[in-house]
Amino acid sequence: MATACSRSAGPRTVTIRSPGRMSTAGKQTAPFDPKTFFARAGDGWSILHCPKHQILFTQGDVANGVFYIQEGWVKLTVISPQGKEAVIAILGTGDFFGETCLAGELVCLATATSLDASTIVRIDRAAMNRVLYNEPAFSQLFLTYLLSRNIRIQEDVADQLLNSAERRLARTLLLLARSAKENTPDLAIPKISQETLAEMIGTTRSRVSFFMNRFKKLGFIEYTDGLHVHTSLLTVVLAA
Repeated sequence: MATACSRSAGPRTVTIRSPGRMSTAGKQTAPFDPKTFFARAGDGWSILHCPKHQILFTQGDVANGVFYIQEGWVKLTVISPQGKEAVIAILGTGDFFGETCLAGELVCLATATSLDASTIVRIDRAAMNRVLYNEPAFSQLFLTYLLSRNIRIQEDVADQLLNSAERRLARTLLLLARSAKENTPDLAIPKISQETLAEMIGTTRSRVSFFMNRFKKLGFIEYTDGLHVHTSLLTVVLAA
């Protein structure tokens, strides 16, 4: 397992307290701020500053921690016994990964690699179980994330079975740009090769190149200091 990510300086042991103030009625009054909550390295916690293309763990490694992306992008890939590689997810800020260890998985089911310079929190399995038990706000955030991702996986399966490659590509680009979370007309995504996009949507690189050129001509995307996606690309996804 690669361990080149640098750890943040600071105290190694802290008391993790409730991230929000509590009212006399026992209800949380201050909004839960995951960035503040995860910024505190402590017993069982560490903050990793990873360069581009850093391997966080490899398929088959011992599964003993959960990861949270504070900033950056991470790619999850799997390799078949025949040596064929597939991209199963591109994760961004606010996403968790590695949580299968909480369900009893003993080894990592995929390889996780940073796509760019990223700040990632690693939580030991024991510490994760402890925080889930003691911190209701954190537990709610984690449960909401898992439910949302479960819905996303179901949508991905339906997308692969029912939609054309062009619509699958448009949906993937919009999801990568976080169009569902950001109310802006111009959204940047990390630099991802057309080969990777082809693996994600189940088509060939030449088809992806053809569709990307079409999207560019129609003004749905543009290449200016990276790839920028306009929310107008949604018209392709919604097309009958």
